[in-house]
Amino acid sequence: MRTIALIATGAGALMLAGCADKAETMPTPAPNGACNADPGQAFVGQTAEQGTVEKARRATGSGTVRVVRQGQPVTMDYRADRLNIEVDGNQVILSVRCG
Repeated sequence: MRTIALIATGAGALMLAGCADKAETMPTPAPNGACNADPGQAFVGQTAEQGTVEKARRATGSGTVRVVRQGQPVTMDYRADRLNIEVDGNQVILSVRCG
């Protein structure tokens, strides 16, 4: 019985450790809670690589970012803290907008 309790405790600790890693990598929301797309316009024409997307997110003050391919279906919910980056088939940034 004690062995089962030790295994369960160990498994629980591993699951919690996995959650902690994910929480650390989550982007933090903008201090004012809103995205400003104007600074993001400087990224139009660049390739949407991970570093470029993160720089755009920080420049716009966005808490989250999503990269959308042309014609890709997306949810229509509006989020003031989200940056939307639309790219073409070559990952070139076509537009940057909030929502």
